Amino acid sequence: MAVHKLLDDLYEHSYSLIAIHSPLKDYRLAYFLNHQLSLKLKRTKDDFSYIENTSFSTFHYNDDTTDTAWHLITNISKNVVNETRDTDLFGIKSTTVLHYLVPEYKKVDYFLKIDNGDFFYQLNAVLKIINEMTHVVTAYTVDPNQLKSKNNLIFLSNA
Repeated sequence: MAVHKLLDDLYEHSYSLIAIHSPLKDYRLAYFLNHQLSLKLKRTKDDFSYIENTSFSTFHYNDDTTDTAWHLITNISKNVVNETRDTDLFGIKSTTVLHYLVPEYKKVDYFLKIDNGDFFYQLNAVLKIINEMTHVVTAYTVDPNQLKSKNNLIFLSNA
């Protein structure tokens, strides 16, 4: 009798992933990316959430001429949790819990996901433009196949 094995990665999706370190707010970074790369990134109606009570703001642009989908997403989600305590003078203690979309890259502020198998040849030009932006500290490519949490990025397949 033959043994059949199911793999986790039944659907292998090819995309490029750029990690961006920047102190800018998400809407400001999207504005500068739109200006520098001639994109039209817009905030999605719903933020992405894979853990309860967390949300990662996302921006999306679908370029029909090159059949390329661009996604800008924050890597960090801050969740303020209030705890009531009777032993404290003020009674309420609030703590901030951080969640990461890609925990392997905790210092990365944003990810730019580019969905198009034919786009790989232009990736160096995009990286050069992003790195020359004033408020971007650095940007570099990340191999999605090396990530343990690559399944967190499938949500943006062709939204």
